[in-house]
Amino acid sequence: MTSTRFNPSRRQLLAMIGKVAGGAAMYQAMTSLGFAQTSGYSGAVSLQGPREGRRVLILGAGIAGMAAAYEMRRAGYEVRILEYQARQGGRCLTLRGGDRYTEMGGHEIACDFQGDGYFNPGPWRLPVHHRAVFDYCRRLGVPLQPFINKNNKAYLHSASAFDGQPQRIGHVETDMRGHVSELLAKSLNQGDLDNAVSAEDREKLLEGLKEWGVLDSDYRYSVSDDLGEVRGWDIRPGGGLMAEKSPSQPNDLSPLLQSGLWEQLFNFNDYLFEPPMFEPVGGMDAITDAFARDVSDLIRFNARVTRIAQNENGVSITYEDGGRGGEMREETADWCLCTIPLSVLVQLDVDCSDAMRRAIAAVPYASAFKVALEFRRRFWEQDDWIMGGISYTDLPLVQIAYPNYGFLSDGPAVLQAAYDTATAGRTFTYSWSSMTPQERIEAALELGRQIHPQYDAEFMSGTSWVWHRVDWSLGCYGQWTDDLRDEHYETLCEIDNRLVLAGEHCSHIPAWLEGSLLSALDAIKRLDQRENA
Repeated sequence: MTSTRFNPSRRQLLAMIGKVAGGAAMYQAMTSLGFAQTSGYSGAVSLQGPREGRRVLILGAGIAGMAAAYEMRRAGYEVRILEYQARQGGRCLTLRGGDRYTEMGGHEIACDFQGDGYFNPGPWRLPVHHRAVFDYCRRLGVPLQPFINKNNKAYLHSASAFDGQPQRIGHVETDMRGHVSELLAKSLNQGDLDNAVSAEDREKLLEGLKEWGVLDSDYRYSVSDDLGEVRGWDIRPGGGLMAEKSPSQPNDLSPLLQSGLWEQLFNFNDYLFEPPMFEPVGGMDAITDAFARDVSDLIRFNARVTRIAQNENGVSITYEDGGRGGEMREETADWCLCTIPLSVLVQLDVDCSDAMRRAIAAVPYASAFKVALEFRRRFWEQDDWIMGGISYTDLPLVQIAYPNYGFLSDGPAVLQAAYDTATAGRTFTYSWSSMTPQERIEAALELGRQIHPQYDAEFMSGTSWVWHRVDWSLGCYGQWTDDLRDEHYETLCEIDNRLVLAGEHCSHIPAWLEGSLLSALDAIKRLDQRENA
């Protein structure tokens, strides 16, 4: 192995240790932004129920609206759901072969998958600490399977590093841990940290670094059979008269740092993504379909709400009934629970306080795009030995996610071939959004073949989804900041006379199903308390 001298500054050394050691610091930062909260769910909601017949109108048949309907009907309320679309589920949807949607601008989103693969344009994985989602999956009989978020055999990739060749996640992680361990061991041996550790702690730390970083007797990170047992082999151990094993060659520190690949490792350290993660068997819509089995009789589809009026005695909802040729109709109730995304609600005629109106208008929505591609065979498994997980790249497709089902099967299979949100600090989202659906597929193929050259020979069909070109959502999720929360969050969540809002935008876990559920359960509990005050 060629040695390249690298003299890190204190800031660089601390950054490397932080990146390699874990995501505690990132979790604190994400918590302050409202993205990484532990679920506050402590068990099934208990409602007193109405003192006498009370009618509740719920706007939106996503997971928040259907969960609210499920619990309120059980408590004795008369419930009706008005849903803009001809389907339930909201942003929790799954595309399969034969599905068709029309996005804003008139382009058709076609899904022509020939196999049993599927694509989740919105939510696609469940953190294990999102307790409300798991409890409802248990109660509603939704089977779950493991979701492999991190797979050491998947890739990290930079178009400008290592001649554009993708590197295994496990190799990059092991090399960074080894180099950081060597640097720290040198600092200890040179007495640079004598004021930070005692002599006894120094010896224990050196011993631990040797094991943790796979260092040799001179505390160097270098090729060895011991390293092969951790990092892997260029020639794997065999049997009989097979070739002698040969440990893999580690990458030098400086090229790794310059590549930026070690920074991509941090995608796996967030608290939200700690293993194990899960997904519903067969697609994310299994969760909302399970709710619909109980509340579908309460849903009026193709109902486009245009006005929400209220007074001291109740609410009146005006909507366009698509099932009756666009006839304008009106529904009245004692209460209204509205789960319409704020990006859409801000455009409606809503009778509410000025403070509530300002809060509705204040929260921007993140955009996001995804592209899914179907291939003739599972070449990522058969050729590259990648069984589930996610590869990351600095190319505009950002990440490639491999399916967590159908392992080792023959025939067609689907990759989530591109995904990003505007909150990732990049501008790719809007360039993808300006493309036609066919152009997105072509771009995913052009970029993806740099990581998987098998794309061209194996491609069958593709589909895509861009959230701010969806007329019933106009974005992916509420994009809060600390300042916006301080000014508007409580107002947005408070009961405004006879109206209360719910959904992921009314939570400290935006973009996740858990946030939608917790918001809905909190809203109906407070409404029930107000009813029985």
